[in-house]
Amino acid sequence: MRVAVVWSAACAAVVTGVLLAGCGTGGFSSEGGQSAGRQLFLDAGCGACHTLADAGTAGTIGPNLDDAFAQARADGMTDDTFAQVVAGQVRFPVEDPSTEATGMPGVDETLPRCEDVEEGEFCVEDQDQAVQDIAAYIGAVAGTGAAPPPPGGGGEADGKSIFAASCGACHTLADAGTTGTVGPNLDESQPPKELAVDRVTNGRGAMPAFRDSLSPEQIDAVAEYVASAAGG
Repeated sequence: MRVAVVWSAACAAVVTGVLLAGCGTGGFSSEGGQSAGRQLFLDAGCGACHTLADAGTAGTIGPNLDDAFAQARADGMTDDTFAQVVAGQVRFPVEDPSTEATGMPGVDETLPRCEDVEEGEFCVEDQDQAVQDIAAYIGAVAGTGAAPPPPGGGGEADGKSIFAASCGACHTLADAGTTGTVGPNLDESQPPKELAVDRVTNGRGAMPAFRDSLSPEQIDAVAEYVASAAGG
């Protein structure tokens, strides 16, 4: 989920195909925990690429998860059905789409096992359970119409937590334990706070603007964190 996953515009057709085929999903996901899934969604940096109102994320590199499931939900499809689709996409993503869209990395990169990474980096002990947890969470909340946090507030101004939820999937920052490669390596570029404020607020190139999803206090906090932690 760190980069774009290729979803069909006709989500209902994809859902139906997965249910009928019963393959390409690694087995149906039915034992996921929504609370654990929400935390994993944030810790893994999924929100840096995906919009999901319930998580308060507004990434634009990948599909908007609320939009992806809204119509199918309105048509009466269930949370469990959505969870199967998400689990299949996470386990078997389209890494090299035929279009010019950026593909989604494999599960060993999005949810690396702790035995495979350096100490302090994001990882999961049980990869299959992590997939099920994230799938159950997204399946339960995507497209429900939940309102995102108001632009001028909502959420504490904890720079490190904000970075992990919205930035770490795209940027490497040792202090945060992130290894994203979509955007610059912040330990190497070491941006000053003023530059970080501008980039987070207004975006640039592939980086989206966060002025409508983060409050000024949150932007200041994450910029302060990046400026103080980079290169440390």
